[in-house]
Amino acid sequence: MAQLYFYYSVMNAGKSTALLQSSYNYRERGMHTIVYTAEFDNRFGSGRIGSRIGLSSPAKLYSNQTSLFNEIKDESLIQPVHCVLLDESQFLTCAQVKELTEVVDRLDIPVLCYGLRTDFRGELFSGSQYLLAWADKLVELKTVCHCGRKAGMVLRLNEQGKPFKEGAQVQIGGNESYVSVCRKHYFEALESGSRRAIFGHHYGEEE
Repeated sequence: MAQLYFYYSVMNAGKSTALLQSSYNYRERGMHTIVYTAEFDNRFGSGRIGSRIGLSSPAKLYSNQTSLFNEIKDESLIQPVHCVLLDESQFLTCAQVKELTEVVDRLDIPVLCYGLRTDFRGELFSGSQYLLAWADKLVELKTVCHCGRKAGMVLRLNEQGKPFKEGAQVQIGGNESYVSVCRKHYFEALESGSRRAIFGHHYGEEE
């Protein structure tokens, strides 16, 4: 019986790697998958999902205007679709998450969504909010803060490497712009701006 899964984490926890591995497992057994990623995330090239360990795969693009249910239904009429996998699912709209529930419930196709839970302000993304509410299975992919605790928050850094909490929710970037930390060091970094709070003792204190 098909289900809707939400695999969530902070940045650099291996979401894209896990997605690519799952798609590969299906395809290795002769099954057909549809892989999506957000249209404006072109860090690895347009229409491509890439991971930090070097894995990559072509992907269909979705924007806020994409009707995921209609696209998936149309493709399923051409050939059976055994699984749908979406990267950067925090950027889905409420309506698109609803469509994915219909893919599961009406088309009986499992859907695996991978994305961030919260933004750099510690607030839920829209897509994540509705996936947390409506998914059949929630799975946290974990990584660690520099202190060894579980990293559950994301800091956005400016050009000087200092954290800040103002600005647009969406800003595409990698390790130069974001760092994942535990809740304790998230709030310490915002309050103090100390590189020690962000990166650990090997950076020392601010000069």
